[in-house]
Amino acid sequence: MFFWKSKKTEELPQLNRVELDVREELRNKRDPFAIIMKTVKDLDKQDMLVLHATLKPVPLLGLMKLKGYVSTTAKAGHEHWITTFVRKEYAALLQGEQDELPEAGAQGHGEEHEGCPASAAPQPEASDDGSPRSIHLDNRGLEPPKPMIRTMDALEKARPGDTITIHNDRVPAFLLEEIKNLGYPHQIEPQPDGSAIVTIHKP
Repeated sequence: MFFWKSKKTEELPQLNRVELDVREELRNKRDPFAIIMKTVKDLDKQDMLVLHATLKPVPLLGLMKLKGYVSTTAKAGHEHWITTFVRKEYAALLQGEQDELPEAGAQGHGEEHEGCPASAAPQPEASDDGSPRSIHLDNRGLEPPKPMIRTMDALEKARPGDTITIHNDRVPAFLLEEIKNLGYPHQIEPQPDGSAIVTIHKP
């Protein structure tokens, strides 16, 4: 592992740089979520996670925020996005890390990203009057990690009280584990064709 120290201030601590490259998994249509979450679970407080992916991991940014992390993301090349995560108390270190990235320039959280364009975002089935909304996602036929990306994106954007219903080709084991850890109540309805409908409630 590499060690990196902010060039801007000597008062900030030295962080252990943990590199994780999941581009090969994504290119081979394997879902890297379990690998990423295992790495996150093993992080120490002063570890900096540097994630290399083929796309901007928008839903992961919100998930990591819930876990107490802040992040910065930059596109370093074709199908190469670098996202750096640190605990929120070390947020000042991210500017120095951004300076180290090729073609640096933080990308906005709400922009389109490869594999999940903003135009494909689910639309709520209710007027925007403040009442709970129902959001439906048909994830069937999508290759990993697109079902996870779409679902976590919808959960992040949903308001408290909203319901997200997803229809996947199979029971999404990794997703269910994560939403359970986040405290989202949910119900699973296995279908005769082997697919599964999962209803998730945002408290």
